[in-house]
Amino acid sequence: MARWLIIAGAILVLIGLLWPWIARLGLGHLPGDISIEKKGFGFYFPITTSILISLLLSLIFWLFRK
Repeated sequence: MARWLIIAGAILVLIGLLWPWIARLGLGHLPGDISIEKKGFGFYFPITTSILISLLLSLIFWLFRK
């Protein structure tokens, strides 16, 4: 279990470091992502991006399990 937590943490750090390049691909600004901006307040929830990443990770894990 500890090994998987370390691997998950390393993957999150890697994604964080690569985020400027990932953002250039358009992830995070897909149709369906919720963005509300008002005076002194901003809210952003990337629901479509989250679903797309979840499907991609599910496919990758499914392929590795086979």
